[in-house]
Amino acid sequence: MAFRLKFPAFALAALLPFAASAQTNWPAKPVTIVVAYPAGGAADMLARLVAPKMAAVLGQPVVIENRGGAAGQIGAGYVAQARPDGYTILVDGGGYAINPTLFPKLPYDPAKAFTPVGILGVFPLVLTVTPNHPAKTTADLVQMARSAPDSISYASPGTGSTQHLATEQFLQQAKVKMTHIPYKGGTPAMADVMGGHVPVYVANIGSSLSNIKANKLRPLSVMAARRSPLLPDVPTLAEAGVPNAEAYEWNGMFMPAGVPPAVAAKLTQALNTALAAPDVKERITSVGGEPFTGSPAEVKKFIDLQVQRMGKVMRDGNIRAE
Repeated sequence: MAFRLKFPAFALAALLPFAASAQTNWPAKPVTIVVAYPAGGAADMLARLVAPKMAAVLGQPVVIENRGGAAGQIGAGYVAQARPDGYTILVDGGGYAINPTLFPKLPYDPAKAFTPVGILGVFPLVLTVTPNHPAKTTADLVQMARSAPDSISYASPGTGSTQHLATEQFLQQAKVKMTHIPYKGGTPAMADVMGGHVPVYVANIGSSLSNIKANKLRPLSVMAARRSPLLPDVPTLAEAGVPNAEAYEWNGMFMPAGVPPAVAAKLTQALNTALAAPDVKERITSVGGEPFTGSPAEVKKFIDLQVQRMGKVMRDGNIRAE
């Protein structure tokens, strides 16, 4: 019995230098970023934007692999099953905060499967109406909805989308009701609002800015903690009288839980260096985003808050996947 106790301790002691060396020499091969959405979207764009900068820091190629489908579940599930060695990491979006409540059964445990590396970009949302709508302010819209519940409809890219839940959060905080009209994507939803078929839409500032400037959409308020430099004259929801209704589209980078601390620190450093590059910051800003440069604790706090807020909106509104 004594021999059995001593042998594992000896073996562990013998292996420790090799484990430490593996972490010190990491990475020894390319790192793969799995994007949980198809090529061409915001998550894919941001991953491809930071990948070469991260590669320069790490001294190894950083390659992109798109594994879209099931609202991000396929890509996230793949990375959750990957070895926690830092060579396979995930770029996900708002679905990361939505899926745990929207879908009762996921192919991974969202509370235990991942550790955040950082946030690539935060994209404020803006509450808009069709240009000829009688509501000139958020207060006008709230008053109209309060006087005739469910008489006003709003568009979204689909049930459970960030824009859908952001609108529901606004309605819950304002204590009014509107009728949800889900579309299959943001492009047809925005087109119908601009065409006057549906009066209200919560849009990503980046994707809607050109239409706002062309007077095809009227912005009422920005769903962020502060005004957007792209729409400096548009008040925040809190300024418009509806507090605690902040909502964003965002994209984060995650690694499987259990990645060695030294490797995790290198990944975080590589991402932060990439995000600090002037051309990266300029590109993110040009599409309506804001770089997130907070500490690991602030990153975790932001993500945890999104999970809590989206979960509460869905539970309070009895929102389920269709």
